[in-house]
Amino acid sequence: MAKIEYKTPIVEMQGDEMTRVLWDLIKEIIIEPHVKLNCEYYDLGLINRDKTDDKVTYDAAAAVKKHGVGVKCATITPNAQRVEEYKLKKMYASPNGTIRAYLDGTVFREPILCKSIRSYIPSWTSPIVIARHAYGDVYKNSEIRVTDDCEATLEVKYGNGKCDRVKIAEISGAGVVQGIHNTDKSISSFARSCFNYALDLKRDLWFATKDTISKTYDGDFKNIFAEIYEKEYRSDFEKAGIKYEYSLIDDSVARIIRSNGGMIWALKNYDGDVMSDMVATAFGSLAMMTSVLVSPSGAYEYEAAHGTVTRHYYKYLKGEATSTNPVATVFAWTGALRKRGEKDGVPALCEFADKTEKAVKETIDSGCITGDLKALFDYKGIVPEVLDSRAFLIKTAERI
Repeated sequence: MAKIEYKTPIVEMQGDEMTRVLWDLIKEIIIEPHVKLNCEYYDLGLINRDKTDDKVTYDAAAAVKKHGVGVKCATITPNAQRVEEYKLKKMYASPNGTIRAYLDGTVFREPILCKSIRSYIPSWTSPIVIARHAYGDVYKNSEIRVTDDCEATLEVKYGNGKCDRVKIAEISGAGVVQGIHNTDKSISSFARSCFNYALDLKRDLWFATKDTISKTYDGDFKNIFAEIYEKEYRSDFEKAGIKYEYSLIDDSVARIIRSNGGMIWALKNYDGDVMSDMVATAFGSLAMMTSVLVSPSGAYEYEAAHGTVTRHYYKYLKGEATSTNPVATVFAWTGALRKRGEKDGVPALCEFADKTEKAVKETIDSGCITGDLKALFDYKGIVPEVLDSRAFLIKTAERI
């Protein structure tokens, strides 16, 4: 049977460790038998990022903006231990953070629900979409470790020579100081992305910060969201029968836990990072959550919401079979293929993406699962069979 073809390249960004291994298996077993891939390839593995002084990451981000669709493998954000392990020139920034800042996008993360996988929170019967701001906060921070008594100040210099300065703290002895920032432009893009996504999905939008404590920083987020909603989106939301509401993040967490799900939960960068892992785990597994970065220019970058699965990779290097869950990475590929099909007018590509996702879910519901889902499987009295990653993908391919 002829393979599905498309013209505009998908930007392919391969990453690190166990997810790098799964990446090749997914292409070989799931995609390439049906699709003639046309990809512009970038190796974002840590070794190549070090070799190129991380230029490859910026090149990949520019390519996503140019071609409109990218798919990214999980990558290592190095700490001191990784610098030593890989003999790196320096401690590079998060590739995700670099790409998100370049595209000025918002990350939307949604759990992949299967009939057979029991949620840790029984009331969550509908998926919760996390809308994560993808710029600033601790991901673009500056830090200083102080070694003795000192006064820490925050200083802002303007082009006209004006200078604003406030005291942060009197520090006794050693300690640390951190500076973070954001921009009204980025926050506004975040707000509009959230409102548009809510209208597309016809779901309520909740936004949460801590403006009672961070009156200026978090207050800026709250005020910009409120102003844009009132001026640009209120009437559309009312026509669609959906709501926008703001609450403090601690109140929002309590309400989310007691809810039935079904909303889009908009959060700042760090809050969204943490809460997306909480939501994914509560619904089943970190490997069962989609993630897409949507930029104001209309570019889309798809990835799994989890990391590189280091522990399994070390087992793999010893020649041991691993039951690493590849589902989120499969869905990253299907998301990119579907969006490419939509943009290029190739319905067969969209249909293949739909069928592949359906096959993945049916494989799990049939009792063919990876190890992370064993304790959560509960469906029609079926006794599940734990498969290694390759065997799981082969079972899925048979259903496709």
